[in-house]
Amino acid sequence: MDAHGQLGAFLQARRAQLQPRDVGLPTYGDRRRVPGLRREELALLAGVSASYYTRLEQGASCHASTEVLDAISRALCLEETERLHLHDLATACRHRVTARRPPAERPGPAVRELVRSLEEVPVVVTGRRSDVLAWNTAGHALLAGHVDATGPERPADRPNMARLVFLDAHIRELYVDWTAKARAVVGNLRLVAGRHPQDARLTQLIGELSTRSPEFARMWADHRVRACDTAEYELRHPLVGSLTVTQQTLTVPSEPEQSLVMVTAAPGSASQAALKLLVQATATGGGDVDRGRRAATTDFSAPGTDRRRP
Repeated sequence: MDAHGQLGAFLQARRAQLQPRDVGLPTYGDRRRVPGLRREELALLAGVSASYYTRLEQGASCHASTEVLDAISRALCLEETERLHLHDLATACRHRVTARRPPAERPGPAVRELVRSLEEVPVVVTGRRSDVLAWNTAGHALLAGHVDATGPERPADRPNMARLVFLDAHIRELYVDWTAKARAVVGNLRLVAGRHPQDARLTQLIGELSTRSPEFARMWADHRVRACDTAEYELRHPLVGSLTVTQQTLTVPSEPEQSLVMVTAAPGSASQAALKLLVQATATGGGDVDRGRRAATTDFSAPGTDRRRP
């Protein structure tokens, strides 16, 4: 889908998700032929003509001003991230670009050193397409221990977190609320696609996931956008059992398209004990892993459990 189509599809999808009562419009009990708001109602709320708004949705116009886009954002009740996404789509629509295949991303030396220094905190560095560019031992063990740990060192073999979430049975089992994780992944990819409509590798990834995963195709069609800054997830880890962690995503200042994902658990919690156990078990290789696997049979959540490290 070209930039015009992306802009129109986003507007249509978000309009369909709004009901008249959500924006204070009367319905008079009439039976509506379309889901959500009508184009005329949305145009009225935004203060633009119905014909002009229709041209925007149909891709026949792509010269909306900042003021008009902001008015439409307010009418659609968009959050700030969604408002910026709408502006990205409109910018791509105004500036026709040719899809290109950019070079493979690489983490800088400072980022690599930071990842190595954070030995007791699971860390993963991802590129803008969610390719894994680097991870430390703990990050690999927590989020994708069944994947080749050396993969990020070879651009052609790099694991891709979006692909793993939707196509890998181990990752689907890892997240207790897999749907929440999947929606976060799709929302972030939507943001990136709006900023980089010319990225052929990203387009290829989205096409692959849409074809191979019905869940991805359905979520992608919602046009929901979401910045993956901080999120809490409950995990079912094969080595240390159940734990609740917080994933924080930080932007790498020297490489704004790369993200540093750090995983922590609440201080003093059973989840923190499990996380420490995983770090210890994987720090020195196979022997410690086996010992950690036996120790992990302890149910940290059970009343009276001794939470001291083995």
